[in-house]
Amino acid sequence: MSSLLPEGDLDFGQEVTLSDKLKAFKTSGFDPENYVSAKCRTTSEKEIKHLVTCLLDLKKASAEEMRKSVYANYPSFIRVSREISDLEGQLVALRNLLSNRATIIHTLAEGVDVESMSSGPGSRKNVSFDFEDREPSKMEVWFSQYKDNLNILLAEKRVDEALASLDEGERVVKEQKSNDSMTPSMLSSLQSAITAQRQKLADQIAESACQPSSSVIELRASVEIIKRLGDGPRAHTLLLNSHHHKLQSKIQGIQTSGSTYGVAYTAALSQLVFSIIAQASSDSLAIFGDQPLYTSELVTWSVKQTNTFAHLMKRHVIASPSASGGLRTVAECVQISMGHCYLLEARGLALGPVLLRHFRPCVEQALNANLKRIEQSTAALAAADDWSLNFPPVGSMISQPKLSSSAHRFNVMVQEMCEDIGLLRSSQFSNRAMEGLVQVFNSYVHMLVNALPGSSETENLEGRIVRIADDEAQQIALLANALLLSEELLPRAAIKLLPLQHGLPTESPRKVSDRQLRTPEQRELKKRLQRFVDQLRDSFCRKHALDLIFTEDGVARLNAQMYSIMDDNSQEPEWFPSPVYQELFVKLCTVSSLASDMFMGRERFTTLLLIRLTETVILWLSDEQSFWEEIEHGQKPLGPFGLRQFYLDLQFVILFASQGRYLSRNLHQVIKNIISRVMDSVASTNTDPQRYFFPFQLHSLTRICF
Repeated sequence: MSSLLPEGDLDFGQEVTLSDKLKAFKTSGFDPENYVSAKCRTTSEKEIKHLVTCLLDLKKASAEEMRKSVYANYPSFIRVSREISDLEGQLVALRNLLSNRATIIHTLAEGVDVESMSSGPGSRKNVSFDFEDREPSKMEVWFSQYKDNLNILLAEKRVDEALASLDEGERVVKEQKSNDSMTPSMLSSLQSAITAQRQKLADQIAESACQPSSSVIELRASVEIIKRLGDGPRAHTLLLNSHHHKLQSKIQGIQTSGSTYGVAYTAALSQLVFSIIAQASSDSLAIFGDQPLYTSELVTWSVKQTNTFAHLMKRHVIASPSASGGLRTVAECVQISMGHCYLLEARGLALGPVLLRHFRPCVEQALNANLKRIEQSTAALAAADDWSLNFPPVGSMISQPKLSSSAHRFNVMVQEMCEDIGLLRSSQFSNRAMEGLVQVFNSYVHMLVNALPGSSETENLEGRIVRIADDEAQQIALLANALLLSEELLPRAAIKLLPLQHGLPTESPRKVSDRQLRTPEQRELKKRLQRFVDQLRDSFCRKHALDLIFTEDGVARLNAQMYSIMDDNSQEPEWFPSPVYQELFVKLCTVSSLASDMFMGRERFTTLLLIRLTETVILWLSDEQSFWEEIEHGQKPLGPFGLRQFYLDLQFVILFASQGRYLSRNLHQVIKNIISRVMDSVASTNTDPQRYFFPFQLHSLTRICF
């Protein structure tokens, strides 16, 4: 993105303020199209795509931040708006009060002028007589008839005519203010009468609109009339309260209809709540427009209704299954609710975060309980698993490899969990489910490690016994379980947690899965799962290596004495590899044969297994301090027969490993280092080790291998 900033305004060597960076954009002659064209002329397509992606991410982040800010400040905004509205009402009342006082003062002044005009003692009596005898003016007659007519219209609830009469009164007041043909007292009385009758009419209409029998059309008409009477906030509040009472009444109807609290109840309740919120939004926009005061009150009201709906859902539907691990029920109910909720976003009501705030703990609780049930169920089967690989039972998923019974159960339960969470299409829940998948696979691999004979632990954390895999076929089956789950089955299950890819539904499911398995998320998941498989493989290799190196009594069969005592006999022995290395060769052949059958199509894993098993034995020899202490500092140095036998054994390892194509560079280098170290040890006794290596036959190596 920095490439699109003005040249010279972005200097990484010194601090540049934001105002300096934006100078080019503030100039009067700035042309956006020319600027972008000039900057993108030397930009590659990949950089442009990266820029577009960054801009879209920033747009989403800013929209989310603005949404959070708006939600955080709505209560304060509405409170201030209401205070302003109340203050305006108080100012109007104060203006009317001041107008009435001014009228009274003006009337008193006129009376004083009349009295001052009298010149005799009987003048006041004559004046009073004149006031009593004069006929009322046309305006006084009109005013009297106007008040009587308006009272009749209100009493008979002739709303349209009453509105027309009030409008006529407002028109007369406006004319009289400009003509000064009405006395101030009469003008004030007329204004007070109009205000009082407006309030009375608004009260009547509000009372009528609150009746349960009022239809939607009647409600909207009443709200429009109250707004026309000049009390918009009251009209809008009346509109929302009416929808609220209607919603509560229908919710009571659903709860007393005898329907069970489940998916059907969720669908009915969710559709009811969000359809009424949508209707209230439509009515508010149609009558009041998009004025901030009313839209803010609408959003606050909608959030309140959504919170009430979420509490009902948690109390009646979600609480029980979430505690027991009923993830499918929880996910379906949340999916239905979120689906109806997202439909309101087109109206500008983003209530999804409100629902997620309530539902997230329930979904996470159900997910955690589900993960615990997977561990418990799998552990129970592992206690009786014979570790034989079979296809899944009839009626199960097709195109699935052979697994043991516990692995089949583990896979089925993980598949169901991913399907349930996938219904929500939420990255937050998907990430948590992905972590849970890794967690339960780690637990299962831990049980497989415990199933190896001689494992340091034979029980898992729950105290359940794991059945031991006695022979090599069963032990390699443990590896097959872990490998097939980590490389194929679990990554395919995790596809359901990822967002839908455009264009993929038109392809076959197999091609879709293969393509999605190459996504960054899938690759990262496979790497994490592979680490646990490596732990099981290392435990397998360590177990078999120790079985070769040590006897059942714990005595090392691979030691320095087996080489040093060879020179006690003067007769040259028949040259064959030592029994330990012969058994290593037989063990590797057996493992290779069994693994080739179980890991068909995965020869690389078989090769890595053989490499690791061979390396485990050789690395033990390389690091065994007692062996080297005896070789390098023992009382009896290594003689010619012993040195030849040692060299023959390691060359034998190189030979069969290279023939089997599992001689790694690391293994070869370690063997060379061991041979060099032994040579140096012999040379330290002032003996040339090379004279021990006169030509002798190594044909026995070939005969043993083939």
